[in-house]
Amino acid sequence: MDYMATEGKKMKVWIDQDLCTGDGLCEEICPSVFTLLDDGLAYVKDGDEVKSTPGGAEGLAVVPAEFEDAVTEASEECPGECIFIEKD
Repeated sequence: MDYMATEGKKMKVWIDQDLCTGDGLCEEICPSVFTLLDDGLAYVKDGDEVKSTPGGAEGLAVVPAEFEDAVTEASEECPGECIFIEKD
């Protein structure tokens, strides 16, 4: 694994499905990180793996550096305010 990241911090993201409106804006902005499933709610992807079981804070995914700006934009534009970003 490559632990090198901008300023030494990795961005991680998760979605609170209880707040998700199913608008799909996150998926439009950054389809490499966000996806809507058959339940109509958004989830994050970690590579090819969709963090849908159980989702929520347990569905934390590392954001590739090239998608950090798009993930930040998706979080800011989300009508449900359900996208949470963490940096460690």
